[in-house]
Amino acid sequence: MTATEEATALATIAAQAAADKLATDIVLIDVSERLAITDVFVVATGNNERQVEAIVDAVEEKARAADHKPIRREGQRDGRWVLLDYGDVVVHVQHAEERTFYALERLWRDCPFLPFADAAAEAHAAERAAAAE
Repeated sequence: MTATEEATALATIAAQAAADKLATDIVLIDVSERLAITDVFVVATGNNERQVEAIVDAVEEKARAADHKPIRREGQRDGRWVLLDYGDVVVHVQHAEERTFYALERLWRDCPFLPFADAAAEAHAAERAAAAE
């Protein structure tokens, strides 16, 4: 069993929202074969507590625009690791130190990673290439 199309679409929306706020090391992990409670983990890194908060706000805003509200939100007070649970998708926004320490990618390394490309960055690169010609 693989992640549903709806879960993959929401995960991509969340990942792009994080990328728009300059999150780094964004990965989408299909955990559907290992976990019955969710399909995809989105993991993103913020450099400081303020950026983690901005990333979380952007993810919630974009998900809400796509008619998705989080079931649960954890860790907002500390700003070091915020978890947004959308049911089929769980978004982890971590401070760089937590990301290194907990290494979620290593924990879920047996699961397939879904492709994600920052659409805004690709469009910007295409504009620069066109301007250089």
